[in-house]
Amino acid sequence: MDCSDGYMCKTHFQIKNEMMESQPGTSAHVQTCLPMEEALELPLDDFEVTETAAATEVVKYEYHVLYSCSYQVPVLYFRASFLDGRPLALKDIWDGVRECYKTRLQQGPWDTITQQEHPILGRPFFVLHPCKTNEFMAPVLKNARKINRNVNYITSWLSIVGPVVGLNLPLSYARAASQDE
Repeated sequence: MDCSDGYMCKTHFQIKNEMMESQPGTSAHVQTCLPMEEALELPLDDFEVTETAAATEVVKYEYHVLYSCSYQVPVLYFRASFLDGRPLALKDIWDGVRECYKTRLQQGPWDTITQQEHPILGRPFFVLHPCKTNEFMAPVLKNARKINRNVNYITSWLSIVGPVVGLNLPLSYARAASQDE
């Protein structure tokens, strides 16, 4: 079997909005990323429209799931760029990782975010290293066997690794997977 037969792809647009947010007694620099559909639905007054337009940029996220022949597990490749084509740097990607994941990511190489060539497209992508995928998926599979339940491996895996880099699966994925049983 040729491991480079294809890949699954999802493209997502987000509005990256850097703004100052003041709350009573505090002041902090806050970066918010909303799905574009949600951000465009927010009501704004005239002042906010002018201020937001100046500080808002749309970021295109492209996620690819490939199969690693070496590790025999799925691998998440992704890239992010502004609409004018400027890519986000690795520092920007790390800055976008939620704090609850950063400590664990920086402790070991199992899911470290690195940049490498996409094995099919030959272009630079970021990747979550797959070497510990079997290790963190084993309890998921074991618990499913305990309760005599089938598991959609890709959906379960993506629900674990996706949020690390901003790929959140809709609840409908889990519902669809459970209906397939």
